[in-house]
Amino acid sequence: MSGRIGTFVVGVGFGYLLATRKGRDLLGKAGEKAGEAWRHPKVQGVVKDVEEQALDFAKQQGVALKDKAVDAARSATGRSHDEPSVVVEPETPYSI
Repeated sequence: MSGRIGTFVVGVGFGYLLATRKGRDLLGKAGEKAGEAWRHPKVQGVVKDVEEQALDFAKQQGVALKDKAVDAARSATGRSHDEPSVVVEPETPYSI
């Protein structure tokens, strides 16, 4: 029962923010504050550090993920590592 009441209260709050002029003004001010916080140099420094860490992690894990994907594809198709992945047929002469 308390979950339903909580959901109702949250719905009324969102309705107030979206339906009333004062609510939309408050929402706009909150958006402006969030933008200011996002553009703050300390926040951007942390964002840049996390981006670099994610890039390094992706580079390290990329090869391992590629190998796992290739192994999964080969096991799904029933091919082994020894079989060529592309079979080239010899050319057949055409007679016209």
